[in-house]
Amino acid sequence: MKKEFKGVIAGPHLIFTAGVHGDEYEPVLAATRLSHYLEKNTLLKGKVTIVPIVNPTAYETSSRLGEDGLDLARICPGHIDGSSTEKEAAKVSALIAQADYLVDMHTGGVMYDIYPLAGYMLHQNEAILQQQRDMAMAFPLPVIWGTDATPDGRTLSVARDRNIPAIYLEYGGGTGIRSYVIDSYFKGCINLLSNLGMLNEISETLPLEERYWVEDPRTNSGYLQGMMPSPAEGIFEADVTIGQQVTAGQCWGAIHNPYTGQSQKVYAAIDGLVFLLRNLVKVKEGDALGGILPITAPGKVIFQQIS
Repeated sequence: MKKEFKGVIAGPHLIFTAGVHGDEYEPVLAATRLSHYLEKNTLLKGKVTIVPIVNPTAYETSSRLGEDGLDLARICPGHIDGSSTEKEAAKVSALIAQADYLVDMHTGGVMYDIYPLAGYMLHQNEAILQQQRDMAMAFPLPVIWGTDATPDGRTLSVARDRNIPAIYLEYGGGTGIRSYVIDSYFKGCINLLSNLGMLNEISETLPLEERYWVEDPRTNSGYLQGMMPSPAEGIFEADVTIGQQVTAGQCWGAIHNPYTGQSQKVYAAIDGLVFLLRNLVKVKEGDALGGILPITAPGKVIFQQIS
C-alpha cells in the first residue's frame, strides 16, 4: 500500500514510513495526509515514497508486535521467506536500500507517553551525521536526540549500513488520536521536502533556543524499553509529568501491590527532562517506567561525539 510521487526533474528519493508498530496511529494519519497533499501538489524534483502501514498484521491486531509475535523494529532486514513480520521487514528494508533519505514516524503506542522528539543514530561519517541533524531540525519538535550507533534490527540500522541519512520521530502515545501530533509531523515533512528543494513551501518550525538537543553515544542510550526498570510488579502511579524538569532523588512514582497493600517508591537518578513516561499502569518487574534526558534548559546543545 505504498504511494509514490515523482518530481518534474530527477532528484533525491525520500521515504516516509509509519505503522512499523500497530498501536501507533498518528503517524499513519500523518502519512496519509502527506499523500493527499502530494496528490494535489507537484514535486519540483526527486521522488517521495510513503508507506503508511509497514507491518499490516501488527495494525490488524492493534499491537506493537505482528501476528507472529515479532517486533519489526528489532528484526530488520528480515527474511522474504520468513514469517509475516520477517517478510514485511524484508520488504521495507529493500525499499530503504533505494532511498537517499529516510523518515520513520512513531509514537509511544499504548505503553508510553513520549515528549516530542526527532532522533537519529550517531554516525561515524560526519557528513551523514550533519545531514541527520539538519533533517531533525526540519521538524517542529522540541527535542533532538542522537543515540548509540550500534543497535541492529532497526529501519534506521538498515539505512546506517548503507550510509543513508535517516531519522525517526516520537511524540505522544496512549489511546485516542492527538491531532497536534499529526500536524507537527505533517509540517515537518513539508519543511524537509522544501529544505531538499523538492517543494517550495515552508511551514512553522522551532528555533534552536527553544529546543533540547542531546547526543549520547553510550551503548543502548536510545533503548527506551530498558530505561528505569520497575523494581516490582504492580500498579504504577506516576508522580511526574511528561516534559517536566526533575532533579536526582525526586520521587518518580510508586508501584502498588494490590495483594499485599504495600507500595514501593521509585526515584529519579539524574537531573533532567522527563521525556518518557509509562502510560500502561499495570507493570511487571523490569518494565520501563520512564526516561530522563540529561539536559536542564532549552537552547543548550550537548554533543558527545563518537570516540
